Amino acid sequence: MTVIAIRTVILYALVLFVVRIMGKSELSKMSPFQLVIIFMIAELASIPIDSPDVSLIKGAIPIFILLFLQVSISLLSIKSERFKNFVSGTPSVLINEGEINLKEMSSLRISINDLMQQLRLGNSPNITDVQYAVMESNGQLTIIPKPEKRSLTPDDININKEAVFLPLVIVCDGYIYEGNLKEVGYEPKAFLDELEAKGMNDISDVFLAFSDERKVIHIYKRSKNSSEEVFTL
Repeated sequence: MTVIAIRTVILYALVLFVVRIMGKSELSKMSPFQLVIIFMIAELASIPIDSPDVSLIKGAIPIFILLFLQVSISLLSIKSERFKNFVSGTPSVLINEGEINLKEMSSLRISINDLMQQLRLGNSPNITDVQYAVMESNGQLTIIPKPEKRSLTPDDININKEAVFLPLVIVCDGYIYEGNLKEVGYEPKAFLDELEAKGMNDISDVFLAFSDERKVIHIYKRSKNSSEEVFTL
């Protein structure tokens, strides 16, 4: 009994260490690949506990191999957008400008009842109040209400309601999303010329650029320890 208790404490500390090395984001994203990793680590850790004849080393080695795979794939996902999309999938727009995308729902095997349930969980029980609904790659539904259904904010008091657009990432960590860029009305060359005019000669200087609900592009410059908005387009 004492041996089992000691082995349990050791493996608990090992799994805790592995999850900590994987990073905080892994617990929040939980993509299909990451779920598989978590389940496999839990299963591998239980084997030496249930079977005292299995050495701790034999239980620990596969866990460290999974850790290596997870960290490697995470790094590759940062470097390659295609690889990231292959491993984690891409977001799917289920409601676009108030219209239900039946084709996308069919490809994801989501019924209208499933969609309505997710909208209710997102405090949007009336589907006619929704401008956009996006199924993220981690399975979470992001809901953007229509302008007239948004909660009132201090900024709304002095501005008229206007059309709202789906916020889009334009540049992420030096990578340009050309499709999103064209969606907000910019060609890549014109966008790069605008950046150069603002003193940013290399796209790698851009940590983040995104367009908001009014298609205003916000630019965040890369710095050593932090990043802040420097200008808008």
